[in-house]
Amino acid sequence: MRALATDALGQAARQWEQTRQPARVFVEFLYETVSGSWSRPRRVVTKAEHLDGKENPRYVVTSLPADAWPAQNLYEELYCARGDLENRIQEQFALFADRVSAASLRANQLRLYLSALAYVLVCGLRRLGLKATELATAQAATIRLRLFKIGALVPVTVRRVWISLPRSYPWPELFA
Repeated sequence: MRALATDALGQAARQWEQTRQPARVFVEFLYETVSGSWSRPRRVVTKAEHLDGKENPRYVVTSLPADAWPAQNLYEELYCARGDLENRIQEQFALFADRVSAASLRANQLRLYLSALAYVLVCGLRRLGLKATELATAQAATIRLRLFKIGALVPVTVRRVWISLPRSYPWPELFA
């Protein structure tokens, strides 16, 4: 496959040499396996990218038609969105979705439900409460470590709940 994308990789390298900025060139072609394991030739979309003096090619094999999904749209809107979704699933594992080791199915299901609910709440906090902060694009695990998983004194009175952070807490402005 790489031999079929050589021209596009060279074009991206020349663009990078001129601008010293990341360069992307999209190309597509039909590809057939040498071993004959595919029943027919397949459409391959290639992102020929050049970053910091290095090649970064990516290949997507698809059966989607070119008229409905041009090469760049297929890669950026469909393929990258799928990868982003996988990142969100991995993010949920940081909120205990990976610990389903109880003996009963119901206990494991409840743990997954609670983890999903915690993830939705953290995403809402990130989208609304942390919009203009350094954590606006942070992962759920980072938000959990910096804002939730901290040692604090929580005195409760009849009228108020106080949160006293330690002096060594590094993000008091962010917490406020």
